[in-house]
Amino acid sequence: MSDQKRISPLFQLKGKVAIVTGASKGIGEAIARGLAEFGAKVVISSRNQEAVDAVADAFRADGLEATGIACHVGRKDQLEHLVQKTIDVYGGIDILVNNAATNPIFGPINDPTDDVFDKIMNVNVKSPWQLSNLVYPSMKERGGGSIIHISSVEGFKPGFGLGLYSVSKSALLMLTQNQAKEWGFAKIRVNAICPGLVKTKFSKALWSNDTLLNQVETQIPSGRMAQPDEMAGLAVFLASDAASYCTGGHYTADGGYLIAG
Repeated sequence: MSDQKRISPLFQLKGKVAIVTGASKGIGEAIARGLAEFGAKVVISSRNQEAVDAVADAFRADGLEATGIACHVGRKDQLEHLVQKTIDVYGGIDILVNNAATNPIFGPINDPTDDVFDKIMNVNVKSPWQLSNLVYPSMKERGGGSIIHISSVEGFKPGFGLGLYSVSKSALLMLTQNQAKEWGFAKIRVNAICPGLVKTKFSKALWSNDTLLNQVETQIPSGRMAQPDEMAGLAVFLASDAASYCTGGHYTADGGYLIAG
């Protein structure tokens, strides 16, 4: 048997249970579908129950295993409900993708109010920390797991107009490393995916502006923005046994943005 044939099964996620936040659209939905197509039982989560049910229904229509559980990640009681309901339905948790994020303002870093600062940090940093802590006991009990934080290339270097968002995504990178270091003994791997510009509703303020989009696309080696599906393969890899020796890593999917001038 060749090495390729022995490696191939490592990417399979059959029997694994995954929670993906912010999964009713965009990157979250694409990642959730990728995990499900490789065999995982996937919990689709976002704030609106109708929205998550629609995605779960579409997955099931394609023969995939999925359940929709609404959750506002900024509320700890709802995070607790998400974890408990997942355990009630599927028996435990093996994979967590912290994808939900917010950025309610675009402009100079001195413009946001205290309330805006708190909202960004609560959703983008505090909730991934809280949800990771909540799934930790189940993952430890099941002999390990994979946590994937969706950060951003904005967490590596400052852009314009996304100051607090960049700060929050940088904090998420350090959270990734600390969790990986502290939870390795429990065979829980923690990694971060750092997308560049992806065509989603979240980033519409950038790609819907032809001038801004042209500036970005002419500066990066790929010469274009990404589609949400282009983030899914990396998530499947990090969730699977193929990435069994990967933890504490920051993986970019940015078309070469960070190596551009």
